[in-house]
Amino acid sequence: MAGVEQPCYTLINFPTDSEPHNEMQLKLDLEKGDIKKKIEALKKTISIILSGEKIPGLLMIIIRFVLPLQDHTIKKLLLIFWEIVPKTSPDGKLLQEMILVCDAYRKDLQHPNEFIRGSTLRFLCKLKEPELLEPLMPAIRACLDHRHSYVRRNAVLAIFTIYRNFEFLIPDAPELVGTFLEGEQDMSCKRNAFLMLLHAEQERALAYLAERLDHVHAFGDILQLVIVELIYKVCHANPSERSRFIRTVYGLLNAPSAAVRYEAAGTLVTLSCAPAAIKAAAACYIDLIVKESDNNVKLIVVGRLSALRAASGDAGARALPDLAMDVLRVLAASDLDVRRHTLHLALELVGSRHAEELVGALRKEAARAQLADHDDADKYRQLLVRAMHRAALKFPEVAGTVAPALLEMLGDGSEAAAADVLLFLRHALHAFPDLRPRIYSKLLEAVSGIRVGKIARPALWLVAEFAESGDSARAALDVLGAALPPLASAAPRAEEEGAQENPSVKEKETPARQLVTSDGAYATQSAFNLPKAATAADSKVGGLSSALREGESFTAACACSALAKLSLRVREPALANRALHLAASLLAYHKINKGAGGLTADDAQHGATCVRAAAARPPVVREALLHASRRALHALLALPERAAPALLPDSEAERSARGAERVSRRAEVERGITFAALAGAAATQHHDIFEVSLSKALQGRSTTSSERGKLSKVTQLTGFSDPVYAEAIVAVNQYDIVLDVLVVNQTDDTLQNCTVELATLGELRLVERPAGVVLAPRDFASIRAHVKVASTENGIIFGNIVYEVSGAGTDRGVVVLNDIHIDIVDYIQPAACSDADFRHMWAEFEWENKVSVNTNITDLKEYLQHLLASTNMKCLTPDKALSGQCGFMAANLYARSIFGEDALANLSIETPLQRPGAPVVGHVRIRAKTQGMALSLGDKINMMHKSPPKLAEPTVAA
Repeated sequence: MAGVEQPCYTLINFPTDSEPHNEMQLKLDLEKGDIKKKIEALKKTISIILSGEKIPGLLMIIIRFVLPLQDHTIKKLLLIFWEIVPKTSPDGKLLQEMILVCDAYRKDLQHPNEFIRGSTLRFLCKLKEPELLEPLMPAIRACLDHRHSYVRRNAVLAIFTIYRNFEFLIPDAPELVGTFLEGEQDMSCKRNAFLMLLHAEQERALAYLAERLDHVHAFGDILQLVIVELIYKVCHANPSERSRFIRTVYGLLNAPSAAVRYEAAGTLVTLSCAPAAIKAAAACYIDLIVKESDNNVKLIVVGRLSALRAASGDAGARALPDLAMDVLRVLAASDLDVRRHTLHLALELVGSRHAEELVGALRKEAARAQLADHDDADKYRQLLVRAMHRAALKFPEVAGTVAPALLEMLGDGSEAAAADVLLFLRHALHAFPDLRPRIYSKLLEAVSGIRVGKIARPALWLVAEFAESGDSARAALDVLGAALPPLASAAPRAEEEGAQENPSVKEKETPARQLVTSDGAYATQSAFNLPKAATAADSKVGGLSSALREGESFTAACACSALAKLSLRVREPALANRALHLAASLLAYHKINKGAGGLTADDAQHGATCVRAAAARPPVVREALLHASRRALHALLALPERAAPALLPDSEAERSARGAERVSRRAEVERGITFAALAGAAATQHHDIFEVSLSKALQGRSTTSSERGKLSKVTQLTGFSDPVYAEAIVAVNQYDIVLDVLVVNQTDDTLQNCTVELATLGELRLVERPAGVVLAPRDFASIRAHVKVASTENGIIFGNIVYEVSGAGTDRGVVVLNDIHIDIVDYIQPAACSDADFRHMWAEFEWENKVSVNTNITDLKEYLQHLLASTNMKCLTPDKALSGQCGFMAANLYARSIFGEDALANLSIETPLQRPGAPVVGHVRIRAKTQGMALSLGDKINMMHKSPPKLAEPTVAA
């Protein structure tokens, strides 16, 4: 039996802290105990056998004292016991005691209780010994005529399994089951019989279906699923049969069962590329998404609909745009991911004919979302803003409708959607000159209510940049002048005196908090510079006035810059002087009120420089402020990733991966040959969806260029001089780790019960204990173990090999195995995110790990590439920001695990200028939501410093 994998059917969980067994007590309980004691003893016996131990002498006791009992619990436990107990002697012959067991099987197959008959038939499907099955065949055949459907359907399954494994035991099984199917009425029995004919004799199943094509809609859903599978296989094997069965598939699109409709829609688009078929399948998918309550099902079907749109080509382009509005019905779902994918799909599907209707529906949805108060309401409104932004860019004719709707969502700037509204306004003001006056006037109406500094700053820049006419500049100055009325120096002093007279009114000082700058460095922000909550007094003064007076210091500096630009744009000297006077008044106000949010030194200098430059009006300043900024904006918006915010966070990464896959035509050595590719052009239009699904499930995550083939994953577990040599191939496949252990007997003795005992550290769990094998002298065997992964952390698998030497008494040999370290890189993959999302996650994640750089690499870019290749992260900093030689480098890195966990890193390194050729120094700061991921990634970087540099595959910068 060496080298043969043992079949595994049943997984049973037993507590690991159970007491050690007493063999004499077990025998006593099985022989003389009552029903309860026999049940407990039988459970202990099953757990002992499953753990790999042998209890000789128990088999005959169970046959004599337990097998004759009629208790249903004992019957169930006996079926598990007979499944796992060894039925052959070491020389491979069937044990003599099994003849008595076989007679008990035959009696149970003739038992008047239908449950005992049916469960025994299910058990017979798991037997792999034809000597046991042969005497039972007449009793199994007789069960096909039983009055109860439970017995009949399990009899069909037993016949199917026996025919597939041991055809010589029942060679006439297809004819027998075909006759049974003709006269059967129960739907579950018909399904099992039809399934057997589908795999055993497809022609007979096809003939049965052809006679009943008009009545398929009346069949049960379990039988309809098998019929859809048969139609798919027949039509792909014989394309001429499509016209015969496609009407049946169309009819199943309206079946009561959601599973049948889903499979029928998937089969229909593989059988026909006609626009009508694509439209019918897409309508079926949309109906499934709307009616199904499970969010996972919604996401799966939305993904299938997106794949249908991508694969349908011109036929889909003609058929699918009419369904774009139907897709929006899915927005009624509460899950944010479902809504995100739905909006992305609707924008991909919609055509110019329905663009106005789409925007109208999105506006209504945004108005409804304004009143929502659930947890994801802010994020959902942000998604709607981005969707309308992309719709306006895709269909410029609706931009005039989108702009007012988005300006209504600007509010006071406190929502997350406000930043996306300003991104749209920036793009719309630049890209649509005809709409510019109307959008600009709406912007001026909304800007006075903004009280959040990070929203007020881009709004002020837009006000100054697009004030192209005298009227617009005058209107902008009126708005800013209202926010900055003439300031008297006595008023602030009076307020200060009032605060001194009544110290109880003075606000309690808030401690400073740490923020993160764009290069990842820490900065301290005082509570005096934070935007304060709106009060009744603030509402009287105005939102923008509050932001400029008491908000962040940089907001006032940006206002000075905007006023300086306005003074350069206007031609009337009075208006120019008014703009400069407003800027000077703002600076004076903050100089007087240093204790109530005064400007920092940098911001004061920036504001004063803007005022002086606008007063002197040198040509270089006019060129920079009036023309160079517009050219820079044009170049920025020309970048694909800056054109419009993405709805799906990883869409750019997925597109780049697909593009790289199309470019790379290199075939792996171990890749199987696809013989269907050698067929004609007509045959290669369709793909076998069952083979595609199987390949996707088996392939896992694609390996990089340095990890070609399985041989690179071989780990040596024992030494070459050990009596048992072992090595393992570690294959990581999504949430599973498969250990394929090769065990070699290097002695001249026969090793009995050679077992690989494994244990795990970290978030790893051993699914099943590997079965023991018998190794002949100099023989070898392959043992497979499965480990489940629960989170993205480094894990360790350790253990030993235990064996018994034949003829050496009870001595057991033990060989300790080397540890297998599971790499975190197998679970994380490069991903892209926006700069705002990176900052938000950096501030939110609480676990940080700071790793000092300790390497021999002397080039900054070479170290960055080595880091990317070793950690499987993606560099978010653009190549332009990393170009040049300045002696230091700062970059942001991002990756996401297969479990949906985010990992952030900030690289800050330099090369000492005074020492040419010195190695890179600096540090890498890692942040993650879980401690294990932050520590594991830090350990990986420390290990990377000891390995030689390797180059990462080229990635597209975010």
